[in-house]
Amino acid sequence: MNKTELVDYIATKADISKAAAGRSLDAVIAAVKQQLKKGGTVTLVGFGTFAVSTRAARTGRNPRTGEAIKIKKAKVPKFRPGKALKDAVN
Repeated sequence: MNKTELVDYIATKADISKAAAGRSLDAVIAAVKQQLKKGGTVTLVGFGTFAVSTRAARTGRNPRTGEAIKIKKAKVPKFRPGKALKDAVN
């Protein structure tokens, strides 16, 4: 499912226009991004939790040359599914 299909689904289920559903989805995505940028978490009970984790600096290899390279530490977004989502999938 891509974004357009998700907007169509939201519009149908919520009985709202596709434009309103698109704006709603964009607002949710923007809110999650903003909270993660601040280092916070977003928890949707029954669905899951979005959080930021720090990946440590490490040494890697350039696949072309085999040369060792230093990879800087980085903040990465993570998602932990909730119990209801896990149960729905299984």
